[in-house]
Amino acid sequence: MMDSNYLTPQQIVSELDKYIIGQHDAKRNVAIALRNRWRRMNVQTEMRDEIVPNNILMIGATGVGKTEIARRLAKLADAPFVKVEASKFTEVGYVGRDVESMVRDLAEQSVNLVKARKKEEVKEKATQLVEEIILDALIPPMRQQPVRGGFAIQQDNPSTEMPESDVELNERTRTLFREKLKNGELEERRIDIQIKPSGNPNIGMIGAGMMDEVSMMNLQEMIGGMMPKKPRKRKVTVAEARKILLEEEASKLIDMDVVKEEAIQRAENAGIIFIDEIDKIASGSKKGGGGPDVSREGVQRDLLPIVEGSSVNTKYGVIRTDHILFVAAGAFHISKPSDLIPELQGRFPIRVELNNLTHEDFVRILKEPRNALTRQYHALFEAEGVKLSFTEDAIEELAKTAFTINSEIENIGARRLHTVMSKVLNEFLFDVPDKIPTNSHISVNAEMVREKLSGLARNKDLSEYIL
Repeated sequence: MMDSNYLTPQQIVSELDKYIIGQHDAKRNVAIALRNRWRRMNVQTEMRDEIVPNNILMIGATGVGKTEIARRLAKLADAPFVKVEASKFTEVGYVGRDVESMVRDLAEQSVNLVKARKKEEVKEKATQLVEEIILDALIPPMRQQPVRGGFAIQQDNPSTEMPESDVELNERTRTLFREKLKNGELEERRIDIQIKPSGNPNIGMIGAGMMDEVSMMNLQEMIGGMMPKKPRKRKVTVAEARKILLEEEASKLIDMDVVKEEAIQRAENAGIIFIDEIDKIASGSKKGGGGPDVSREGVQRDLLPIVEGSSVNTKYGVIRTDHILFVAAGAFHISKPSDLIPELQGRFPIRVELNNLTHEDFVRILKEPRNALTRQYHALFEAEGVKLSFTEDAIEELAKTAFTINSEIENIGARRLHTVMSKVLNEFLFDVPDKIPTNSHISVNAEMVREKLSGLARNKDLSEYIL
């Protein structure tokens, strides 16, 4: 399943460096964890099943890159990835199936990934089939009248069976239109197409919660299979028909049983579940045994079998969680990792502490990553035909202001850059294109940044009084 071109730990860190500044220790640990996936899959002995992943606990303030590291890691591995907030399990009480929902979400992600890849494989064949369907809608094909003993035989459906000359004309016309279709000359032409309804009917919850989630999904699938699906006619442009029919035809060419089987394998051996805000389910104190701490500990005890390794029913089949990589993260301002129950602590043997971002980090975050905020805003303005540029001292000033506000009010990490950037550029975004015409050039300098952010600097002293 994993090829020999799988990235080495150093290559993984290099890829992560393109999007995330700093946090070298965290990157090294996740790189090793990811490479260990490939190593385990290439173990030839029975030891393969005994090797379990070293789950990681990331400790660090909000906005320092914990979620981004996990998300980019999954993207690099082309692995199914699910992010859940641990605190959401306390909202509905500690019911085991709610905790299991994250594994079901992972199965869904895995099926979508495999389906997308399979669709890509059959895209060429599906495109040809779609072309024929559209061509039939534009110029219906004709059949030649059957001839016996020199006489044309009258058939029950004469409308589609024509003399030879008409059939030849029809075929030449279809060839001409096929060329036009390939050249994209008929994209705006409207045609009638038959669309088969997809998906199961929404039958709602039966018995006011008497059924669990898996039974509910199975019942919906069963009723969906029993109910007849009548195709409906729609009048759409050729361009729209292409998109709708391509999806339909590609789905027909895919064997869903193979997809499900491969998706379960992928989820079990390559899946990554990121559990955020795990500190919110840690008991803040060991004293006392009531109140919300009971609920928090209940969630921890429900998480434990999933992280340890158990079988979870999904609508695609049973998924074993033994080899899923769990990455947990939390700020741990009020609680500390040792406040988690010992069994759960033991399931996250790798502890990584992420550093708070410095002024220099903010400067690099604005300039270096491929998805840097400066580049994002540049692309937004470019869509309107307006050029946006930042001077070096403007980037310094933006970084300095974000760092200062984080230090004096509340540290929300790199997310503070979104606040200062929008404060500086929102007025321009509002004025384009009404007051600022296309082909204009906006140059952001330090003086402009100070002027736009003076309100933020002035108001920060009052912020402690705002409820």
